[in-house]
Amino acid sequence: MDSDRIYNMLFSKVFSLLIAKAEKKGRTREEVLTVTSWLTGYSTDAIESTLSTELTYGDFFRKAPAPNTKRTLITGNVCGVRVETVKDPLMREIRYLDKLVDELAKGKPLHKILRGYAD
Repeated sequence: MDSDRIYNMLFSKVFSLLIAKAEKKGRTREEVLTVTSWLTGYSTDAIESTLSTELTYGDFFRKAPAPNTKRTLITGNVCGVRVETVKDPLMREIRYLDKLVDELAKGKPLHKILRGYAD
Protein backbone atom coordinates (compact mmCIF):
# COMPACT_ATOMS: atom_id res chain seq x y z
CA MET A 1 0.00 0.00 0.00
CA ASP A 2 1.49 3.36 -0.96
CA SER A 3 2.09 6.08 1.62
CA ASP A 4 -0.32 8.63 0.15
CA ARG A 5 -3.16 6.16 0.29
CA ILE A 6 -2.47 5.42 3.97
CA TYR A 7 -2.10 9.11 4.81
CA ASN A 8 -5.44 9.91 3.17
CA MET A 9 -7.47 7.18 4.87
CA LEU A 10 -9.88 8.36 7.53
CA PHE A 11 -8.44 8.15 11.02
CA SER A 12 -11.72 6.72 12.28
CA LYS A 13 -11.53 3.81 9.84
CA VAL A 14 -7.94 2.88 10.64
CA PHE A 15 -8.44 3.33 14.38
CA SER A 16 -11.46 1.01 14.37
CA LEU A 17 -9.26 -1.64 12.73
CA LEU A 18 -6.57 -1.18 15.38
CA ILE A 19 -9.17 -1.55 18.12
CA ALA A 20 -10.61 -4.67 16.48
CA LYS A 21 -7.14 -6.21 16.26
CA ALA A 22 -6.50 -5.60 19.96
CA GLU A 23 -9.96 -6.75 21.06
CA LYS A 24 -9.65 -9.94 19.03
CA LYS A 25 -6.68 -10.81 21.25
CA GLY A 26 -8.46 -9.94 24.50
CA ARG A 27 -7.22 -6.37 24.91
CA THR A 28 -9.48 -3.34 25.32
CA ARG A 29 -10.42 -0.21 23.46
CA GLU A 30 -9.21 1.75 26.49
CA GLU A 31 -5.75 0.22 26.16
CA VAL A 32 -5.58 1.22 22.49
CA LEU A 33 -6.65 4.73 23.48
CA THR A 34 -3.97 4.77 26.19
CA VAL A 35 -1.11 3.78 23.88
CA THR A 36 -2.31 6.20 21.20
CA SER A 37 -2.51 9.01 23.75
CA TRP A 38 0.94 8.16 25.10
CA LEU A 39 2.43 8.17 21.59
CA THR A 40 0.82 11.34 20.25
CA GLY A 41 -0.02 13.55 23.21
CA TYR A 42 -3.72 13.67 22.35
CA SER A 43 -6.02 13.16 25.33
CA THR A 44 -8.24 10.11 25.11
CA ASP A 45 -11.23 12.49 24.84
CA ALA A 46 -9.58 14.26 21.90
CA ILE A 47 -8.95 10.93 20.18
CA GLU A 48 -12.57 9.91 20.75
CA SER A 49 -13.84 13.20 19.33
CA THR A 50 -11.76 12.83 16.15
CA LEU A 51 -13.55 9.57 15.41
CA SER A 52 -16.63 11.52 14.33
CA THR A 53 -14.68 13.82 11.99
CA GLU A 54 -13.19 13.54 8.53
CA LEU A 55 -9.62 13.78 9.87
CA THR A 56 -7.17 11.72 7.82
CA TYR A 57 -4.72 9.31 9.34
CA GLY A 58 -1.82 11.41 8.10
CA ASP A 59 -3.26 14.61 9.59
CA PHE A 60 -3.89 12.87 12.90
CA PHE A 61 -0.14 12.35 13.20
CA ARG A 62 0.84 15.67 11.61
CA LYS A 63 -1.30 17.51 14.17
CA ALA A 64 -0.23 15.43 17.18
CA PRO A 65 0.04 17.94 20.03
CA ALA A 66 2.97 16.37 21.90
CA PRO A 67 4.63 13.32 20.34
CA ASN A 68 6.21 11.38 23.19
CA THR A 69 9.98 11.79 23.29
CA LYS A 70 10.27 8.13 24.37
CA ARG A 71 8.67 6.92 21.12
CA THR A 72 12.12 6.45 19.59
CA LEU A 73 12.56 3.54 22.01
CA ILE A 74 9.97 1.64 19.93
CA THR A 75 11.83 -0.86 17.79
CA GLY A 76 11.11 -4.08 15.99
CA ASN A 77 9.24 -5.38 12.98
CA VAL A 78 5.78 -4.43 11.77
CA CYS A 79 4.62 -6.15 8.60
CA GLY A 80 8.21 -7.18 7.90
CA VAL A 81 9.57 -3.65 8.20
CA ARG A 82 11.88 -2.51 11.01
CA VAL A 83 10.15 0.49 12.57
CA GLU A 84 13.36 2.29 13.43
CA THR A 85 14.61 2.16 9.82
CA VAL A 86 11.55 3.75 8.20
CA LYS A 87 12.90 6.82 6.38
CA ASP A 88 9.69 8.84 6.01
CA PRO A 89 9.08 10.52 9.41
CA LEU A 90 5.28 10.46 9.04
CA MET A 91 5.24 6.78 8.09
CA ARG A 92 7.56 6.06 11.04
CA GLU A 93 5.00 7.65 13.40
CA ILE A 94 2.27 5.48 11.88
CA ARG A 95 4.44 2.38 12.26
CA TYR A 96 5.09 3.26 15.89
CA LEU A 97 1.37 3.03 16.58
CA ASP A 98 1.14 -0.20 14.60
CA LYS A 99 3.94 -1.64 16.71
CA LEU A 100 2.31 -0.57 19.99
CA VAL A 101 -0.97 -2.22 19.00
CA ASP A 102 0.93 -5.34 17.90
CA GLU A 103 2.54 -5.49 21.33
CA LEU A 104 -0.89 -5.15 22.97
CA ALA A 105 -2.24 -7.96 20.79
CA LYS A 106 0.70 -10.17 21.76
CA GLY A 107 -0.15 -9.74 25.43
CA LYS A 108 2.72 -7.50 26.49
CA PRO A 109 1.98 -5.62 29.75
CA LEU A 110 0.90 -2.02 29.25
CA HIS A 111 3.72 -0.52 31.34
CA LYS A 112 6.27 -2.26 29.10
CA ILE A 113 4.50 -1.13 25.94
CA LEU A 114 4.77 2.43 27.24
CA ARG A 115 8.48 1.84 27.70
CA GLY A 116 8.15 2.00 31.46
CA TYR A 117 6.58 5.43 31.35
CA ALA A 118 3.01 6.36 32.13
CA ASP A 119 3.27 10.00 31.02
